[in-house]
Amino acid sequence: MITSLEQLDLNKRYTVADHMSWRFKERVELIKGLIYKMSPAPSRRHNAISSKLLIEIGLHLRGSKSQVFGGPFDVQLSRNGETTIVQPDICVICDEAKLTD
Repeated sequence: MITSLEQLDLNKRYTVADHMSWRFKERVELIKGLIYKMSPAPSRRHNAISSKLLIEIGLHLRGSKSQVFGGPFDVQLSRNGETTIVQPDICVICDEAKLTD
């Protein structure tokens, strides 16, 4: 079981299954199979701006089937057989069938 980021080779390509099995506290994104360390916790200013945007987007989407989520929130994207997992600050989901727990 991987419990520390130091156990991973940052030059190796990994899969979504690998990413889901890791049990460490560091936040990482998996982009085209490669691991990217995320920056430390965002600043107060960053969070204030993100919160205001989240509220405005939520108000704009009121009454629609689309949903807005604030990070951290894993988003899995697939293209040409490569999978990417990112954690955007804000995510709008327009197709509920694409949501998982």
